[in-house]
Amino acid sequence: MSDKPKLAMYWAASCGGCEIALVNIHEKILDLDAAFDFMFCPCLLDTKKSAIEALPDKGIAITLFNGAIRTTENEEMAHLLRKKSRVLIAFGSCASEGCIPGLDNLSSRHELLRTVYLDNATIDNPQEIVPSPSNAVPEGTLTLPAMGDRVRTLSQVTEVDYYIPGCPPESHQIWAVVEAVLSGAPLPPPGSVIGAGRLSVCDECARVKEDKRIERFHRNWEITPVAERCLLEQGLLCMGIATRDGCGAPCPQANMPCSGCYGPPEGTSDQGARMVAALGSILAIGDCKGKSEAEIAARVEALLDSVPDYAGSFYKYSLPGSIIGGRVSR
Repeated sequence: MSDKPKLAMYWAASCGGCEIALVNIHEKILDLDAAFDFMFCPCLLDTKKSAIEALPDKGIAITLFNGAIRTTENEEMAHLLRKKSRVLIAFGSCASEGCIPGLDNLSSRHELLRTVYLDNATIDNPQEIVPSPSNAVPEGTLTLPAMGDRVRTLSQVTEVDYYIPGCPPESHQIWAVVEAVLSGAPLPPPGSVIGAGRLSVCDECARVKEDKRIERFHRNWEITPVAERCLLEQGLLCMGIATRDGCGAPCPQANMPCSGCYGPPEGTSDQGARMVAALGSILAIGDCKGKSEAEIAARVEALLDSVPDYAGSFYKYSLPGSIIGGRVSR
């Protein structure tokens, strides 16, 4: 075993983009290797769970935990890595806020399994078999991690020291955090968001902002945006106004609206609610003089109907970590 401080990375309910983001620090990965014993990463290294269990408590200097908590295995590893790590970082949107897997919270576990394994035009499953935690076969009993009723964030199952947002985090922000650790500079108080800014994407977006009056919303493919003009003012649902800065605004630079992956800005507890509140002040419902309340309500409803997917637009990355958390169980 190396005497260097140990670095671990775990992959829970996520896509694997966070591992790619770490590699995307390019040649600085050699500096990372020189400074740390990178000893646990399921998609890169064959370190066994038993080797983690054998470590002394707090034997890992830093664990980058990416992915939401969907299964019993995810939760078990979250508790184990918390016990073995001096610093546990919720790395990326899935661990920080639930992200795309968290949209599962709009459906029950039963509905999800039925959609995937039974009510699916591409599935041939006449026996209607769905995964179960255990299955008896002649050789013994096969087991799988049980699926939880809801997707949870890392902080909803164990204590988290820091959060690095993004889907995935931007490589320059990852390296900024690594540099801060290597330099010995004091880190922010536990519970802080690091590797990001404190304002909104609009504050670092170079597009020209004028008077925001939205007549209707457009899907991304319906129009070709005017270069250099604010995308939201053109009727594209850009989440920049409700999203933390620090990414460098690469999506608006590429003529695509911000979709919100850096989570809410400092001081905002619910990203979707902030976006809805912002839209309420800039929707152009026209001259209301002489119009009845019913006519005004119909105009507002028509504007909102042009938003194709409320949850998928306003809570794409943040549903499990939001105030509503998902669909209310009855």
